[in-house]
Order: sequence, then C-alpha cells, then structure tokens
Amino acid sequence: MKKYYYFLLFSMSLFPASGQNTLFLSGGEDTKTPQKKVLFQKLMDSSIVHYNNGDYRKDLALNFKLLKLAFEIDEPYYIHKGYRNLAYDYLVLGDTLLAKESFNKSEQQARLSNNDTATALTYMDLANIYSVNRDSIAKAFDYHDKSIKLFETIKDSVGLAKAHYNLILTAIENKEFNTAYTHIIKARKFINHGDPAYSAALDNLMGQYHYLKENFETANLYFRKAITAAEIEGHVLVLEEAYYDYSESLFAQKNYKAAFDAKTKYEEYLSINQQKIISSDVESISASYQVEEYRKDVAEAETQYQLQNEIINSKSRLNTILIIGLSCFLILFVTLFFAYRNRKHLVKELKFKNKEYLRAKEETERLSKAKGKFFSTVSHELRTPLYGVIGLTTILLEDKSLKSHLNDLKSLKFSADYLLALINDVLQINKIDSNTIENEQTTFSLRELTKKIVSSFEYMRIQNNNEIHIHISDSVPEFIHGNSVRLSQVLMNLIGNACKFTEDGNIYIIAETTKNTPDKTAIKFYIRDTGMGIPYEKQQNIFEEFSQLDNHNYKYQGTGLGLPIVKKLLQLDNADITLKSDPGKGSLFSFTLEYDVVAEKQNSEIPVFLDTSLLKGKKILVAEDNRINQTVTKKILEKNDMSCVIAENGAIAVEKAQSEVFDLILMDINMPVMNGISAANQIRTFNATVPILALTAVEIEEIRQNIFESGMNDIIVKPYDVTKFIQTLSKNLSETPKVQDKVIKLRAI
Repeated sequence: MKKYYYFLLFSMSLFPASGQNTLFLSGGEDTKTPQKKVLFQKLMDSSIVHYNNGDYRKDLALNFKLLKLAFEIDEPYYIHKGYRNLAYDYLVLGDTLLAKESFNKSEQQARLSNNDTATALTYMDLANIYSVNRDSIAKAFDYHDKSIKLFETIKDSVGLAKAHYNLILTAIENKEFNTAYTHIIKARKFINHGDPAYSAALDNLMGQYHYLKENFETANLYFRKAITAAEIEGHVLVLEEAYYDYSESLFAQKNYKAAFDAKTKYEEYLSINQQKIISSDVESISASYQVEEYRKDVAEAETQYQLQNEIINSKSRLNTILIIGLSCFLILFVTLFFAYRNRKHLVKELKFKNKEYLRAKEETERLSKAKGKFFSTVSHELRTPLYGVIGLTTILLEDKSLKSHLNDLKSLKFSADYLLALINDVLQINKIDSNTIENEQTTFSLRELTKKIVSSFEYMRIQNNNEIHIHISDSVPEFIHGNSVRLSQVLMNLIGNACKFTEDGNIYIIAETTKNTPDKTAIKFYIRDTGMGIPYEKQQNIFEEFSQLDNHNYKYQGTGLGLPIVKKLLQLDNADITLKSDPGKGSLFSFTLEYDVVAEKQNSEIPVFLDTSLLKGKKILVAEDNRINQTVTKKILEKNDMSCVIAENGAIAVEKAQSEVFDLILMDINMPVMNGISAANQIRTFNATVPILALTAVEIEEIRQNIFESGMNDIIVKPYDVTKFIQTLSKNLSETPKVQDKVIKLRAI
C-alpha cells in the first residue's frame, strides 16, 4: 500500500506546467468544448488533492466522473488521462487486475493521441505496475528507461522529475542502491519543479543511501531536512519513513536517547498511516455499491464512444470503398471498351499462334524421338564392332607369339579406345541435354581414381613424349563420398585435352582443399599443361559445343565436345570451370567440388577381388548374333578355362537352355528372330536360378527396367574391360542366384 501511495504521489502530483502540459489551453486544440476541458482540469486537480489527503472513496468517485467527461470531450488524450487516474486508484486499493486493465486502455488512447507526454507517462505507468512483481523487474527498469529518454527528448522537466523518482523507488525496493543513488542525483536537478513532498522524499532517500554507506552524520543531516520539510507540509507518510530511518541511524551511532525519541515519533506516524489505510479499506467497501453505479456510467459512456467511432469508421470505410469501386468500374469500363475493339484481332492471332505452337511442339517431339532413336542406333552400331576390335586386340596383346607386333597392336587398341571415347562424348552431351544423366553417389579414394585415369593415357603420353605429374594435397581426405563417375569424366576430358595438345612437355594434376570440416570438404582441382595454349580470341567460346582450335601441327583434332561436356557436368554440381591460358605457354583449368568426408570406407564398398579359379570348367551359353563378337567372347571364356556354347539368336538360346545345363548365360539384347529380353523371359519360366547377364551396346538407361523385369541378374555394357568382365562372371557364379537390382557398368580401357 505504501509503495503504491508513493507511485501516485509523484506520478500525479500537481507539478507546475511544462512545455507539453499546456495542452488544455493550446490554441491548436478543438475549441468547441472549452468549458468541458476547463472542468476536466479542475476535476484532475481535485482528484490529486483527495488522493494526497487519503480520501480514496471520494477520489475513486471523482475519477469515474473524470473518465465519463473525457468520453464526452471525445479526444484520446483526455480519455488516456481519465483511465490513468482510475488505474492508480485501483492500484492503491489493491485491485491489480483492474489497474492493469485501466493502464492498458490508457496506453491505447495515448497511442491514438500521438502525444509524446502521454506516451512517456504510459511508459512510467507500465514500469510502476511491472515493478510490483519481482518476476518482471527487468521489464519495469526497461520501461523506466524508455520513459526518461522520451521525457528528455521532449524536454519535459516535470515528467523527468516524476520518472526519476519512480525509478528510485523501484531500485531501492530491489536493493539496486547504486542505480538509486545515480537517479537521486539526477532527480535533485528538478527539485524546484516539485512540491515540498518531492523535495522531502528525495532528502530521505539520500539519507538512506549515506546510512547504508555508514556516513551517519551526512545521513542524519538529510533525515532532519526531510523531517522538517514534511512537517511543514504535513506529509505523514514521508514523516513515517524519515523518522524510522533517522532512528536507525542514531541507533547505529549509539545515540540511544535520540534514537528512542525518533522511534517514538515513527510509531506515532505509523499509527496514523495504518488508521488511514484501514479507514480507506472500510470506506471503499462501504462505497462499493456507489462505485459500481459510477462504473456502469463509465462503461456506458465507453460503449457509446466506441459505437460512435465505429460508425464514423464505417462511414469512412464505406466512402473509401465507394470511391475505389467507382474508380475501378470506370477503369474496367475503359479497359473492356478497348479490349472489345481488339478482341477479334487478338483471338484470330491467338488461334494462329496456337496452331503454330502445336505444330512446333509436335515437330520438336518428333525430332527428339528421332534423335533419341538415332543415338541409340549409333550407340549399338558403333559399339558392337568396337567390342570386336577392342576384345580381339586385348587377346592378341596377351599372345606372346605376337610380341614383334606389340606396338602395332597397342596402336590399334589405342585407336579403338579413342574412337570409343568420341562416341561416348556424343552420347554424353545428348544425355546431359535431355536431362537423363544419373547422379550415382559412391565412396572412393581420389588418389586411386586419379592414378587409374592417368594410367589410361599412358600410350598417348609416351607417343607425345610428355610427363604427367600428380600432386594430391595431404589435407585431402583419404576417402570421400560423391559422384566419382562424373569426376572421372571431367578429369579424363581435361587430361585428354592436355595430352592431345602438348608435346615434349609437362602436365600437372593438382588437388588441394579450400575448406575442411569434419563432415564436408571442398577440393579445388588444377589441370595445367605446357602445351600450345589457347588464343585469347578463342577463350571466350572454347566451352561452346563443337568449338575447336585451328590446329594442323598436332595428331588429334577431336569433336569439340570435351570442354562443353566438362562445363555441363560441373554445372550439374553447381560448380564452374575457369581458364587461364597464354598462347605458346600452356593452359590452366581449375574448378572446385564439394564432397562428404568418409572417415573409413564402408566394407560393402571396398572392391572384392574374387577367386577366378571358380570359373574353371564352367559351361557358359553365349547368345550373340555377331560372329566377331562370338569369337571374342568365346576366346575370353576359353582362355579362362571355361567351355562355351554359341546361340545365334534368342530362340536358339531358349532351346539350348532347355536341353542342356549351363552355369551362366550371356544374353545379347538385340538379336534376330527373338531378342534377349524375350529369351530371358522364356528361360525364367523353366529355370529361375541360372544367372543371366545382359550384353548390350545400347545405353542402359533406355532398357534397364525391361532387362530386370525379364529376370536377368546383371548388365554388362559393350565394349568392356576384360578383367572386370571376368570378375563380374566370378561374382555372379559365386553368389546365391537372385535377380539383381543394380547395374555393374564395365568401362573400356
């Protein structure tokens, strides 16, 4: 109760008017109800007098009248002040719920008034109400600071005096003595703006501070000043506090007689204040019925005020809607008028464009299908003979009796591999453009991958008398997880270009990390050569499809697809490639890719070296219509101690599978009479266990689903690496027979 009294005493006391408190007499205000505004000010003055005298019943009744009058004046600033007075009445009477409700309404009206003084007072009020609860002290200090800053901005000395004093009370209540002292010093600057009670209370607070610092003589000086000022004005609450603190200070100095006298005066004023509080409680109870009547009047006035505002707002909204509606109607009318004039022309043009679009769409789809069919045919028709050439060459290279022709055979195999690479480039660019390229993620070693790629260029390296240098930084993790196939394609194209256009020089392959975390790594790759370089005028277009350098001095010209493929593959991983080149000095390509870090390669991903001795004596059915391919496959199988039975088409393969027992079937897909898919389907009707491996020169994405649905176990793409081919046979012969759900891609070397 005592704390609430202090809040109201110095939040609502009659201070001399400051800059923004002249609102009631401002010439800019509405003058249609000047009498009501003057009456409002008089009621405000009377309210504070009643409160300071402890006549809470009269004050509460008066504040209801004040609020009702504010609604009649119909200005947010006055309504704000009415609710504010009422809130402090509820606060001193102990009804914090109604106090908070009134403070909130006061804050709403303060915002509507656009009055800085009202806003600053609202901040001060909220600080006071939050300071009652220890859980919201931080919020209370925050609002105290906001209040002081706003009063400083508008240079309101009276408001600053109130704001500093209320903050001092909150600080002392929460033992924030340093904060309290700081604001006591600031508050004393405004001592001439307050009434004697304000001055007396500040003196008493300064005495408390010095008492806590054990500066007893200084404390006694301030306590006596406070008592003298309070006795003159008759402020018994200040006298009660001052005499109590004075007695404590005297007692600490062992001046027991003077302390006893001060204690006696304290008890005298304590009794007076307690009686006043008890009396106010009794009066408030006895006046509850009358107060309820006042409250009803205020509620009715508030409802009427809200209804009035709603009517005004509704009319304003209606007028706005009508204006907008009329404007929209006029705009729509004009728009429709012009639209109607052009409608026939637009409809006619639209129909024509639609027909053109449909024709173009149909033509595009037709060409796309034709392109896909063409590439599929090219893939099969070119890869099939290449399978024979590469396969036979590989077998002949292993024949020791042909050692005198070793260089010729190596040259033949290199030419076949080079032709296969060109075919793969054309197919690869088509897959990227049609968005059918896979993103297969695996765990791999960058060091091993780089060594394998470099070894595939050994023949070209020797032929051009180059040296290839590999530098993988120690910061690159041993195992990373990502698309190793895509990285291989990028590196092979870049290294291949470097090998083609460099003679008697050096090629450097460098990999360094640019960012390392426990889970991720960013690796920057550099491919540098000391070859012919790229002319400056060509560098801008070098990544365009079929763009080639005019070069007649080097053995290889290429298709102009390598670098475009590299750029498009990197774009699939949101990466880009940069080029630095000086003609005659060489070129430097660089790009950065991110990978997941793998602490230790998973066992399931470690290459398994199968025991090929299991193949000895196995009987293999080879369904293949091409005689050269029959010969190649037969020689490879017989070389590894397996017997081989040839079937020229799918129908013969089905007959032989029914009449004989085979350990494994190699099934070509494109065959006359009956293709491999149909043959596999029929074989599975009577033999569900024999492993069937598809042999195809067609891109597997086109036929993958059909192959596995037919019951085949694996796919081998022709032409293939012989070693991996043998390992695949061993794998399928050693496993429990089952239909596989993934593809083994065997790539040519």
